[in-house]
Amino acid sequence: MSGNNSEGQLACIGLGSNLGQSRRLLLEAWHSLGGHPQLKLLRLSSPCRSKPVGMVSENWFINAAGLLRCLLPPEELLDMLLKTELRFGRVRLPGQQGYQDRTLDLDLLLIEGLTLRTERLTLPHPALQQRLFVLAPLAEIAPQLRHPLLNKTVAELLAELEPKTTKGDFEWTRWED
Repeated sequence: MSGNNSEGQLACIGLGSNLGQSRRLLLEAWHSLGGHPQLKLLRLSSPCRSKPVGMVSENWFINAAGLLRCLLPPEELLDMLLKTELRFGRVRLPGQQGYQDRTLDLDLLLIEGLTLRTERLTLPHPALQQRLFVLAPLAEIAPQLRHPLLNKTVAELLAELEPKTTKGDFEWTRWED
């Protein structure tokens, strides 16, 4: 997989929702991203159901990962993801601390071969290697993609994480459920 070319950079996003019709929201958000002329959707993982991490909620998440080619600079892609969240009902209250239930969460996880640290964006996502609900879907669609700081593939990171995870906190599901 090539990082920079005339078709754009290979980028990975995480999709999540634990409010509303989560599967439908994730699919609609993914397809809406494909309407942007500087994005080319490549693959969307199978969905998974996961227990909330870093927050207390009765609502489990539906998560997936998407692989795309992007001609936008990273922070412009981030802006597009945030605008898409808003269009799909995501509410971010000023001064709100910690994670909250949400209709849509779109995280920019990785841009192939790129490391970045700004006030608004850190790439690769700093918790990527610690989250089964991110790594498992990402390994389904891009197992050989390499984490540029850890110099390990997504498949290798998943193999390291799986033994450390609690059984029952994660399960594969289908888009139709």
